[in-house]
Amino acid sequence: MVTASELRTGMGLRMEGRVYKVLEVEARSGTAQMSGSVNARLSNVRSGRIWDQHFRPLEKLENVELDKHRIEFLYAEGENCVFQRLDSYEQIEFPIEALGMAARFLESGAEVTAEFFGEEAIGLDLPDTVEARVRETAAPARSQPDSGRKEAVLENGFRVQVPLFVGPGETVRVDLKTGRYVERIRAQHRKSA
Repeated sequence: MVTASELRTGMGLRMEGRVYKVLEVEARSGTAQMSGSVNARLSNVRSGRIWDQHFRPLEKLENVELDKHRIEFLYAEGENCVFQRLDSYEQIEFPIEALGMAARFLESGAEVTAEFFGEEAIGLDLPDTVEARVRETAAPARSQPDSGRKEAVLENGFRVQVPLFVGPGETVRVDLKTGRYVERIRAQHRKSA
């Protein structure tokens, strides 16, 4: 058991027989006449449905342990991506829809962390950004203003708007939430990273 004031992002809770993962927590202090509150955004681990809930700071809640295991991406098949646990070699499927844009950038052999409730896989910890090589784009224009953009096609076929100075064969970083260009990766930075 934990109190609502002890809630942290990533924790698991059991409420009314359902298991939720805490996505966001905001504590509001009270005034002389009103007690504070804890606002939490929760995600049902089975349905994915989001629920915004308010708690009193000293309200007792049942916390549950969410385990993390490394898994390896194997392949995409139909509407699912198939992964394998590295510790037990058990295969696990996640809907492509649940992975969002990250599904387009996964390559066979890529390792990510999965969250489990008991033996059931409930979510993936995916990176915020990914590096990808530019397959096609117009030749770089060095004398143009930095604010200009052009379309580039990445090796996986994904299209993204990049600055005018980015050329074919260069590596760029893409935000997986928005699908937007973040920065160009210079060769010397890649070797030191």
